[in-house]
Amino acid sequence: MRILLVEDDAEVARFVRKGLAEAGHNVEHAGNGRDGLFLAASEPFDILVLDRMLPGGVDGVRLVETLRAQGNRTPVLFLSALSAVDERVKGLKAGGDDYLVKPFAFAELLARVEVLARRPAMEAPTTRLRIADLEMDLLARSVMRAGKRIEIQPREFRLLEHLLRHAGQVVTRTMLLEKVWDYHFDPQTNVIDVHVSRLRQKIDKGFDRPLIHTIRNAGYMIRAEA
Repeated sequence: MRILLVEDDAEVARFVRKGLAEAGHNVEHAGNGRDGLFLAASEPFDILVLDRMLPGGVDGVRLVETLRAQGNRTPVLFLSALSAVDERVKGLKAGGDDYLVKPFAFAELLARVEVLARRPAMEAPTTRLRIADLEMDLLARSVMRAGKRIEIQPREFRLLEHLLRHAGQVVTRTMLLEKVWDYHFDPQTNVIDVHVSRLRQKIDKGFDRPLIHTIRNAGYMIRAEA
């Protein structure tokens, strides 16, 4: 594997590089956060092993946050003398995959690196949903159809999102009650039909073809075909 080690402690860096090389891995080393970020962003690596506290104006947490914002999903193992639970949580929330507290046994570090390498590659989170000329931006919380912005209410947004995530599939009323309304019982109301009708007025009215379809005795489906 090709591993990037970002560690400012020269003794720790020599120890880790030597051990990983003896285990058959190709190791690149950066001694500060700025150089580590440059290498991680510009070259492909299988694993990143990062110290939490780094010089160079970019610490380990900021380095990982920057990579994740760029869509870089390379697995990250944090190394740190900061053992408090909130520090470990901070590193993991930043996008780290594992956290090893110093001092550590090299055998444990190697085992954690190998476990990370066996994990399936992470997929970048979905931020846009599309069907035909309809597009939903999950980050901006916006909906466009044929280039025209459509204003919808929060509940309608959740309803449309669920339909789009299951495009081409029948979505039952029970599924909508659970996923959109958080109901685990039937309230015996027509709340779903009312919201679907309102959504249709905004999504389909005035456009060449309808996208939201009623599937008789089953539920609803969003699809591009008639």
